[in-house]
Amino acid sequence: MADSTCFKFNFALVSRVASSFCVESSYDLRPGQAVNIDRARREHEELVDALRRVGVDVIELPCDEKQPDGLFVDDIAVVINGTALICNPPSLPNKPSRQGELAVVRQVLRKEIGLKIVEVDTEKATVEGSDVLFTGREIFVGLSTRTNILGAQAVGKAFPEYPTTIIKVNAPAVHLKDYISMAGPEVMAVGKSDAAQKTFQEIRNSGAVGYKYITVDEDEAANVIYANNVLIHLSNEQIPKGSAVYTNKIDYPRVAIHMIEPLKRGGRLSNCVLLVNRVRHPKRIPTTAQ
Repeated sequence: MADSTCFKFNFALVSRVASSFCVESSYDLRPGQAVNIDRARREHEELVDALRRVGVDVIELPCDEKQPDGLFVDDIAVVINGTALICNPPSLPNKPSRQGELAVVRQVLRKEIGLKIVEVDTEKATVEGSDVLFTGREIFVGLSTRTNILGAQAVGKAFPEYPTTIIKVNAPAVHLKDYISMAGPEVMAVGKSDAAQKTFQEIRNSGAVGYKYITVDEDEAANVIYANNVLIHLSNEQIPKGSAVYTNKIDYPRVAIHMIEPLKRGGRLSNCVLLVNRVRHPKRIPTTAQ
């Protein structure tokens, strides 16, 4: 059984939205879309307000115009059990590099929060945190366009106290958590699309047991933030069917936020926040990543 205190968080890292985000990104802008940067910043503030309401100390990183994707801070580190793995986003053709984002996140996690820092041990390993799903008792890592097998193995090495299973992420998702996220202790939210269900089936086939599953029609609805016994999800306007499911299935507090502009490039809600718990929860379970 998962330790529910794994979802108790002290801090949340977010990054303010850079003006350059509307011009360039490693994420592709959805066809026919344009980012309204002023509206994006207002919607991002709504997320920050929601995080404060659930009782975390929000650390806002200043935007860096040279790092348009800084908004998606969850891609940059994986924090579990008092340890932070600094990720290694891949270099994508004709896309801005994200390597400049690593130093500031590393510094905040080490110096301001006091976490143990672990680095990816080879440049050939690429990994982004949004491909890493921590359930409270095990880790699933998605193989995607952003995370390769060496990157997935780096996650297992960083957190040997938890079993780690590697899962293929089916297109068109960028990351594993585009399709599947934790909506509570032992509760997974899963998208209903064929690609989401195919990806989810790999998790089930891996022998994962003891979880409850909530299936939502919109894949965007499957990406949620669960922190301090509160579920944060997108607004009813954005996910009308998914919102109705959460209303019927979830009996703990929920916060629905309106966040359209920051996600027009295909990122997800949880991409925009890196949750941190300084408290260690000792476990001794060998990794299964190979």
